[in-house]
Amino acid sequence: MRFPSIAILAIASLGLSPAPAAETRQPNVIVLLADDQGWGDLGSNGNADARTPNLDSLARGGTTFDRFYVCPVCAPTRAEFLTGRYHPRSGVTGVDSGRERMSTDEKTIADVFKGAGYATGIFGKWHNGGQWPYHPNARGFDEFYGFTSGHWGYYFDAPLEHNGRSVRGRGYIADDLTNRALAFIAENKSRPFFCYIPFNTPHSPFDVPDAWWERWKEASVEKRAGDGANENLAITRVVHAMNENLDWNVGRVLRQLDEMKLSDDTIVVYFSDNGPNSARWNGGMKGRKSSTDEGGVRSPLFIRWPDRIRAGHTVAEIAGAIDLLPTLARLADVSLPNANPLDGRDLSPLLLGTARDWPDRMIFSHWAGRVSVRTPRHRLDDRGALFDLVTDPGQRHDISAHHSEETTRLRAAVATWRKEMFGSADASPPGANAAKDRAAGIVTVDARAIPVGYVQFPRTVLPAGEGMPHGGIRRSNRFPNCTYFLNWTNVHDAMTWEIDVHTAGDYTVEIEYACAPADVGSTIELTFKGATLPGKIPSAWNPPLLDREDRVPRQESLVKEFRPLALGTIRLEKGAGTLTLRARRVAGAQVAEIYTIALLLSPQRRP
Repeated sequence: MRFPSIAILAIASLGLSPAPAAETRQPNVIVLLADDQGWGDLGSNGNADARTPNLDSLARGGTTFDRFYVCPVCAPTRAEFLTGRYHPRSGVTGVDSGRERMSTDEKTIADVFKGAGYATGIFGKWHNGGQWPYHPNARGFDEFYGFTSGHWGYYFDAPLEHNGRSVRGRGYIADDLTNRALAFIAENKSRPFFCYIPFNTPHSPFDVPDAWWERWKEASVEKRAGDGANENLAITRVVHAMNENLDWNVGRVLRQLDEMKLSDDTIVVYFSDNGPNSARWNGGMKGRKSSTDEGGVRSPLFIRWPDRIRAGHTVAEIAGAIDLLPTLARLADVSLPNANPLDGRDLSPLLLGTARDWPDRMIFSHWAGRVSVRTPRHRLDDRGALFDLVTDPGQRHDISAHHSEETTRLRAAVATWRKEMFGSADASPPGANAAKDRAAGIVTVDARAIPVGYVQFPRTVLPAGEGMPHGGIRRSNRFPNCTYFLNWTNVHDAMTWEIDVHTAGDYTVEIEYACAPADVGSTIELTFKGATLPGKIPSAWNPPLLDREDRVPRQESLVKEFRPLALGTIRLEKGAGTLTLRARRVAGAQVAEIYTIALLLSPQRRP
């Protein structure tokens, strides 16, 4: 396949040479994404404590982008990588409670490569919507193994999902995800494949197998967070251990490519989704995860394609996650979608050494209503202060008063960007106050209803994190991902989900619950648009909380093994409405703890 002629003309207008024509076999593509790994966590970026030999070798064997920018948090970065567009365009406004869903009119990088005949697979953390048509199997991925929420409370033998079916993982989650990715690569070695491995480490909770922890739990840490930051050395040590395990898994992927003689035919990409998730060494930059400052949005980026991309080369020009879709499409010689204009730029001339004149640009960073903008030299922060990142990487000296022309230009650019993304230069985007609300104990969810009842994907899971508690019911933690509902003590309490039924029909209902022996026997009912399904908690299931593996006490919810309970069948009419679960009689101190509700469309309604 070839780019349409308009794209070639656009490249020529920038003074760039077109990429060489593709050979008979198009290259495989493997994209590895770390979760909450900071720029300063790698040996190749100057951290002498880090044990990342495989990532360091990947940097040496390919091209490193020195100034590569992602979003301050997870889901927005994933959306920008997947679409080549700034995350507000795709409807991704948060990281939980449904705000992470990526609009269905977006075309993803998986759609692009699948349309070109590639086998497509994702193995890990999706974080851009859990139900069809937001689900990865609806977004261009043939194969999905992992979880769809923002983070996972289970890191050992985790309950996961395989193409919509609940499965049990084996071993440490990063190892398990890699095992599945390696199997996918082996199965598709004779055809081009696109393999996306979004790890969920070193994101908290801070769990790692004993073999890795033993090497780090007493280790000295020389590279420390600066400027009097309140660094927790226990967290720093476990993050190093998790990063070393991550590096080992990246090495497993690279070794399999060598063993299968696929290395020369495979583009390998590695980056992270935001700045570090704790105070630790990050090259002296200001900011970490959730910050729009340099340290919160600068990520490593390594791209290797032997004999095609320059080895050991460093690109100084700024680039971002929005650039990966057009760049990989160009390198693989596949056509880009025509539906939505891209914000990203094709970086292949910088990789192939064909760029003669690279135009300056701006890259915008946004989170929770705050916007900063990066140029090749400066960053205008989210307060409107200007910093020279060449001489002042720590953003200590505001130079806006001495560079009024540049400050005015960049402030105007931010206002224009805000207006384009949110409709007004002063608009507060959806979800902007979610973090403050969560801290204050205020529960909010995405205004978009959860889609239910697609025949292509008949089972829809409604997690507690996307529902609303009422009365005395509360979530097990203020961070909604991987939480469950508890304190269900009386008949006036309820839990609700706003759903939109795509196909009218009979639905089998299953809840995942826990219940103490003294509380068995409560009767409950599920209602939707006048339809009612009564049920009963028939037996006890009172498992302990799973916390034995945490190396540092977690902030997120502790988890437990919930039991499925077949509640029965309910008729759901087409359209939007409120699905409500409440008690009719409380037999003990509380009814039950609820993790999920699953709705399975009857086979008679499927083609």
